[in-house]
Order: sequence, then C-alpha cells, then structure tokens
Amino acid sequence: MIAVSPAPVVLSADVWRERERAHAERADALTADHRARAARGEKHPVWDFLFTYYSYSPAQLRRWHPGAGVELADAAGDARASWRWYAPGASTGSLVVDRPAMEAEKAPLLRTVERILRSTASRPGRFGCFGLHEWAMVYRQEEHRHPVPLRLGREATDAVVESHELRCTHIDAFRFFTSDAVPLNRFAPTRETQPELEQPGCLHAGMDVYKWAMKLGPLVPGEVLLDAFELARDIRLLDMQASPYDMRPWGAEPVAIETAEGKAEYVRRQRAFAERSNALRARILDIWPGVEQAAA
Repeated sequence: MIAVSPAPVVLSADVWRERERAHAERADALTADHRARAARGEKHPVWDFLFTYYSYSPAQLRRWHPGAGVELADAAGDARASWRWYAPGASTGSLVVDRPAMEAEKAPLLRTVERILRSTASRPGRFGCFGLHEWAMVYRQEEHRHPVPLRLGREATDAVVESHELRCTHIDAFRFFTSDAVPLNRFAPTRETQPELEQPGCLHAGMDVYKWAMKLGPLVPGEVLLDAFELARDIRLLDMQASPYDMRPWGAEPVAIETAEGKAEYVRRQRAFAERSNALRARILDIWPGVEQAAA
C-alpha cells in the first residue's frame, strides 16, 4: 500500500504559468542547434547522443511539470488536464501530479531509479578511469562504431589501452567494449549489479541523472530536468574530448588523457561533474523521496 502524500504546495495561476513559459524558452534555447541540424538532415557526432542514446525529443524536454507535491491553481481548463498522471487538486479547478497513482503503477521502475540515485550519491567517486571506456570500445578493431578518425591512429590507440588499467563501473559503457577489452576491465558490470557499482565519479552515471529525471516524469520539476540535461550536455563534451576520436572538426578540442597534463585536466573536470551530479540527485530525492511503503 502506498503511503498518503502530504498536502501539496499551491501555486497561483500567474506563478506556474510564468514558470511554464520560462521553462519552454530555456528548453527551446538548449535544443535550437539540434533542431536546426535535424531540419537540414545534418548529423553531429558529439551532440546527437543527447537525443539518440537518450531517446527523448526536444518536445519532451520542453514540457514543464511542477513536480511532486505541487498543486496548480486554475489549471483544470489547461491542456495538461488530459496529460497522464494529473488529477484534480483539493481546490476547485486545480490540478496536481497524481503521485499515488504513478507510484502504484510504476513501483518497480521507480524503486530502481530511487535505489540508483541514493546508492550512487552515497559512495565516494572513483577518479582514475581517465575516460578509457571510449578507448576500450575501439580496442583492436579495424573498424569502429563512429565514422570519425582516431586521433592517434589504431596502433597507438591500442597501446594507450594496454598501458593503463581499465576501471569502468558503468554497464552502459562496458557493454560496448570490444571482446578483447572486456577481460582487461577491473570490474564486470551487469544490469543486476548496476545499483551496487554506480558511483558519482563516472561520467555516464552523471549523464544518466537526466535519464532518471525523465523516467520520473511529472514527479520532477521542469527546472531540475533542464539542469540535468545541461549537466549531461557538459559531460558529453568531456567524454568526447577525452575519447580516442579526433573531434576537433566538431568543436571538441582533445583532452589528451595519454599525457599527465590531460589526465590532470580530466580528473579536475570529473570531480566537478561528480559534485554537480550529486547535487542534482539530492534535489530530486528532496522533492521526491521515493516510493513510500506503508507499515505492514
């Protein structure tokens, strides 16, 4: 049985409509370049990832929600009245996110999201991977997944992998390792062990805060969702700068992790992303503490 939620905070129509408008403008600005490229049929090896691997459209990102525990005054005549997971609020003509209904229907998924957010934030970050997951994805391969040249060439790229220890903890990076790279990794992540291995120093775990915020849907305020998207965008840039690919034609100057200077820059930025991702995890769990089970 799902526990009863506390009385919601009520936002006046003027306040929530202004927040909705500001959210749409900010989302449009964040996706403008992608939408323009898509209209031209143009691919981008750095930024398309934010809309393909994370398969959420600009329209989904643009949709504002108030978050759990917020009632919207005078919203019953708004289009959102037909959206899923909204219900009449306590006041006449108001709407509120139907948290109990969403938690009842999606309890297994939401418990998994909550567990990953909490467990990741509770662990110290690991900062010695140097982004070698991308290098492991091309190790000893004549051809690779992306039609972008390798910055050092194939043999030198393989030599970088062989001169380092692979320490990837993230299943959605590890699953793309080449068969020769798999046994070189210190860890063997699986989907089942994901909650036990996720840690805030991992760039992919930081980007995934955006995915978890999207999966929580209307339980997460739109402002937090856009902050998570911006974090994913910023991390994606470092991920590609530190990769074996030559991304300079697409505006990504290399972070040469095969050098001491490149390693130091990578770790400095990695630590900053760990702080940002943990701050977002805390914000999400403060607004939505998770699926609450009533005492048996």
